[in-house]
Amino acid sequence: MSRVCQLTGKRPITGNNVSHSKRRTKRRFLPNLHTKKFYIPEIDKSVTLKLSSSALRNINKLGVYEYLKRQEKAGFDIGIELKK
Repeated sequence: MSRVCQLTGKRPITGNNVSHSKRRTKRRFLPNLHTKKFYIPEIDKSVTLKLSSSALRNINKLGVYEYLKRQEKAGFDIGIELKK
């Protein structure tokens, strides 16, 4: 599976390791991803999502159904049908 957040689209980025002598070597910065299962009572389904920590904080703030609706409206393909 790819290292991409399903709701925010966060993915690995590249940069440099910089040593004390200022030599640069390529490295990857990986997103902080978690696999989490949610139950959505509005559609009576459970969904498993691979999420970044920032997406989890937004879900805790807004609720999973409201956040999924906002992301779907913004154009993210979340892979779930939210209509009843």
